[in-house]
Amino acid sequence: MQDYSPKELLEFIGRSPTCFHVVNTLEGMLCAGGFEKLQESHRWTLKPGGKYYVTRNGSSIIAFCLPKIIEGFHIMATHSDSPTFKLKELPEIGVEKKYTKLNVEGYGGMLMSTWFDRPLSVAGRLLVRDGERIISRLVNVDRDLLLIPSLAIHMNRGVNEGYKFNVQKDLLPLYGDENVSGTFMAVVAEAARVDVQHIMGHDLFLYPRVHGSIWGENGCYISSARLDDLQCVFASVNSLLRAENCPKVAMMAVLDNEEVGSTTKQGAASDFLKETVFRICRESGMDELERSRVMASSFMISADNAQAAHPNHMEKSDAVNRPFMNEGIVIKYNANQRYTSDGVSSAIFKMICEKAGVPYQVYVNRSDIAGGSTLGNIAGTQISMNTVDIGLAQLAMHSSYETAGTKDTEYLVKAAKQFFESNIQCEEDGYIL
Repeated sequence: MQDYSPKELLEFIGRSPTCFHVVNTLEGMLCAGGFEKLQESHRWTLKPGGKYYVTRNGSSIIAFCLPKIIEGFHIMATHSDSPTFKLKELPEIGVEKKYTKLNVEGYGGMLMSTWFDRPLSVAGRLLVRDGERIISRLVNVDRDLLLIPSLAIHMNRGVNEGYKFNVQKDLLPLYGDENVSGTFMAVVAEAARVDVQHIMGHDLFLYPRVHGSIWGENGCYISSARLDDLQCVFASVNSLLRAENCPKVAMMAVLDNEEVGSTTKQGAASDFLKETVFRICRESGMDELERSRVMASSFMISADNAQAAHPNHMEKSDAVNRPFMNEGIVIKYNANQRYTSDGVSSAIFKMICEKAGVPYQVYVNRSDIAGGSTLGNIAGTQISMNTVDIGLAQLAMHSSYETAGTKDTEYLVKAAKQFFESNIQCEEDGYIL
């Protein structure tokens, strides 16, 4: 039986245009699955067998299922953000009383050329005055609102020979003519159903309006915005919701700001994951020595998509350590520890995949080409445990429209479910059951 359909993944991504919407979508799924919401600012009362989640900044979320006795943590970590453009505080720019465009800056390392000449809109959150309080309100202007027009080739003859894009010059989206000047925040306020005069702050981002698609002669490919990393997020929440009789604390951590280094209060370099784990231990009556024992038998999967070998540029991949779409979960390695996988953690994950009946493959970048990094090694500076970096193979990573295989999400759902239901124990250093 298939654990998910590719259309479900596309629907999940469609409901999640920004990191704030990702968390909101996950909250709805977790609540429907019987999870209880906790607040960091409140006292927690945790019960054996209970299911809980907690958010930070509205853009990161940690959900967990408690066993009767805590003997360790099985954590699957992903990230909620994707490369895009963020609107500046004063967003409008007039151009010779003819055009009105928006003022943006780049967020993360995107493929800039893919953002031109396609319908865009704006989503994010507003901070709104409510009497003496300030409340957060999600907003999505759910219509084709903006476009970043290319410069005609007649005015830039060398563009096909290589061109360095400048965000401040080339990537500002067109909002309308001179008649819409001064209206943008009112449009956003109307979409959020708030008074524009009550808006005290905002975190607004561009997102592509092009719908995801399943394509190829045999329907083997799926393309969408934000596959990195929402494909892994989707797999993690579905596996957690389906997992049964978990012997360890089964935990899903979806963290923000991976694309810009994770060094925020809600990122992998923050204390959010560590404090949540330690708080669970404290609420369960553990002292520091007992917690240290438990952490030695804990394990983390850092799940962030991987670069598939490109059909037109096979030379960019390693000679033999090259993954392909629809051929299984990718285990990622790097000698300089940009990825956390080592002999121990990868061996454990391979056994998990074998038990789940799903294929796996490996990725190592060419030795003369610098690879990317992810949240696994950053999270490890806050809370240490055996960690493997994995992902799903995709093309056009950090494009506004990425491509992956239709089979691979199901592989990850099955492997992650098996991970949550497994009991990884460290008998002594170097000997793991």
